[in-house]
Amino acid sequence: MSNAKLAKYGLLHSVLATAYISLIALLLNYGTVFFAEGKNVIIPIFMLLLFVLSAAVMGILIFGKPAMLYLDGAKKEAIKLLSYTIGFLFVITAIFSIILIII
Repeated sequence: MSNAKLAKYGLLHSVLATAYISLIALLLNYGTVFFAEGKNVIIPIFMLLLFVLSAAVMGILIFGKPAMLYLDGAKKEAIKLLSYTIGFLFVITAIFSIILIII
C-alpha cells in the first residue's frame, strides 16, 4: 500500500473518530432534552454503556486496520497507518485547541 493511500486512510479514520466524538458530545450536551427527569437509575447505566461502546468504536477506528495489516505481515505499513491516524488526530486536536483559545 502506498504512503498516499495510508495517509488517506489515516485522515479518514481521524475524521470519523472526530465525527463520532462530536455526536457523543452533542448527546451529552443536550442530554436533558433527551432524558426526562426521574430516570436517575438509568443514567449511570447508560453512561457506562456509552463509555464501553465508545472505547470499542475508537479501538476499531484507530487500531482496527493497523492490526489487520500487522497480522497480514505488513508491519511497516501498519505502523505508518497508525502514525498517520494519530498524527491527524493530533492536528485536529490542535485545530480545536486554537479555536477554543480564539473564542
